[in-house]
Amino acid sequence: MKDNIAMILFFSLVLLVYFLANYYVFSRGQQLLPQGFYIRPVYRYFYWIIAASYIAGRFVERYYPGIISDILIWAGSIWLALLLYFFLAVLLADILRFVAGIMPPMKLTSFIPGQNAKTLIYAGTVLVVLLVVAGGLINSRFPVVRNIGINIDTGESGKTGSVNAVLLSDIHLGTIVGKRQMERIARKVMEIKPDIILLAGDILDEDTGPVIRRDTGHALKKLSAPLGVYGVMGNHEYIGGASRASRYLEDHGITLVRDSVVLVNELFYIIGREDRDKKRFAGKNRKSLASLMEKTSPGYPVVVIDHQPFGIEEAAMSGADLLLSGHTHHGQLWPLNYITSAVYRISHGYGKVQGMHVYVSNGVGTWGPPVRTGNRPEIVYMELEFGGK
Repeated sequence: MKDNIAMILFFSLVLLVYFLANYYVFSRGQQLLPQGFYIRPVYRYFYWIIAASYIAGRFVERYYPGIISDILIWAGSIWLALLLYFFLAVLLADILRFVAGIMPPMKLTSFIPGQNAKTLIYAGTVLVVLLVVAGGLINSRFPVVRNIGINIDTGESGKTGSVNAVLLSDIHLGTIVGKRQMERIARKVMEIKPDIILLAGDILDEDTGPVIRRDTGHALKKLSAPLGVYGVMGNHEYIGGASRASRYLEDHGITLVRDSVVLVNELFYIIGREDRDKKRFAGKNRKSLASLMEKTSPGYPVVVIDHQPFGIEEAAMSGADLLLSGHTHHGQLWPLNYITSAVYRISHGYGKVQGMHVYVSNGVGTWGPPVRTGNRPEIVYMELEFGGK
């Protein structure tokens, strides 16, 4: 009951912030349009239709999935990115106007007659924001392959060997990241010819309905490797229903490691953790990492896959050799990467904590806006050496 109330309050707060941000941008935009200008009523209606389209699309998709829900979700998703940059542009303009107000010599538009200045600012801002979002939209469709070598010291156990692994995180298969994009990702992965593929959660984007309707799982099945394809559950699998998500993923070639341990090729263990939000969405706690470590044999390297990179210190203290995570998207949209860098000890990339190797992927898909302006989507190719120093 408490969890349900917390969720209602959370989403209510999100909707309130979304409305206030939209109202701020809308009101400032309307001020730039002269009174009596025929565009004003068109702007008013169009703005609020597009602002409501994402929420409306998600609602329609749940009960009447189809072309209408797809259009609404796509339009609303792109608007989310546009809103961020319009908000930042308007905020910057207000700050400059405030500075100009307290420092009279700094009149920013004194060299242009009043209304002309407003029109120029309006048109220029819209053009820049459209170009930024368009570039981010293109960027999101073409992941880069990042290569990293990791040497894991196995001490006196005598375990030696090498494994070429691919790490994918945050694909978010659904309405936005569909079958065609998954096929593009799978082709790039299979060109690498990995020994094993590891999926660090949020494979699905909440509801399995769009994935089933488009048979996106057919593209997911194209991921294959000699040592297997292993994945863990992320918070979005839990949001959409963990049992449905796990059943779908396992039916399409993914071996889910859910608070359990797998010995791979008699060389190393994989510990797959349930997402830390399991308690919130399923009402049950996940197992402790210490209890899972007890199921491994001494001397074998241990790779922990945990979707959200909050428990880095816990994993290091437990004796894990490598922690793999995702979730952060490293902000996805600039400048949100500064927020994720403040929240997480490692928001993206490689690090080492108390002797344990860590890699946090910024993801290969997108959530919300199908746009990446803060970083490139990535496929991580890891050359793992066991027995190295």
